[in-house]
Amino acid sequence: MKEIEVLKAPDDSKPFAIIYKPAGLASAPLSNDDNENAFSKAAAIFPQLLKVQGRKEIEHGLLHRIDTATSGLLLIAANQECFDFLIAEQKAGKILKKYYAECNLKKCKMEGFPPLEMDYSNKNTPFDFTLSSYFRPFGEGGKEVRPVTNEAGKAALKKLGKPVIYSTNIKILELNLIENFAKAECTITNGYRHQVRSHLAWSGFPVINDILYNPEESLKIKNAEPMRFCASSIQFEYPRGDLNSYDRKDTWT
Repeated sequence: MKEIEVLKAPDDSKPFAIIYKPAGLASAPLSNDDNENAFSKAAAIFPQLLKVQGRKEIEHGLLHRIDTATSGLLLIAANQECFDFLIAEQKAGKILKKYYAECNLKKCKMEGFPPLEMDYSNKNTPFDFTLSSYFRPFGEGGKEVRPVTNEAGKAALKKLGKPVIYSTNIKILELNLIENFAKAECTITNGYRHQVRSHLAWSGFPVINDILYNPEESLKIKNAEPMRFCASSIQFEYPRGDLNSYDRKDTWT
């Protein structure tokens, strides 16, 4: 049984919880009787979380989700005023989320990705760049996503999940061309499903053990090892003018 870790318990002055979700545990329930997820485990510790009316009835004050295969931090409001404030901040791009990844170096040759020419062979670390794109569901059952640019054909543009540009700032912290290895920190303010993992693969830095966006790795590992990717940091104001920052970075070695 996978358990959560509480980094910040809700209190009167800061009525929100920050929890760490391990890889393999869903962020939110799929039904009213689903208790094997991060939100339900948090609500069992802090019942006041259930009093918040959120975007989805069964998600209450959960501000965002991360993929089941991804470990990391979740923000949950514990009263309605806090939720309403933070959801407005999120829509305005004022909640900063960071992801830490250990990656291979591999030019993207996966089907459905638009062309992208990038050469990092002469770069000194750290260095950073930003990728921006639309996104569309891809593959059987739409399990994956693909970036879509304005240069894409009409067929790809018609399949957009949302007509919204999503940006990922990717900072390469460490680069080892001989060992085919890199460490990256990725920052977003608005997010689409699998956005960071897809943008990393597109730029030539697929996450190690990512069975969706690092296909050669998936043939070798078959889910035997955890994906080296975590939602490592979240930063936001609450109340206005009071900056809150929480960090919890995984390591896999």
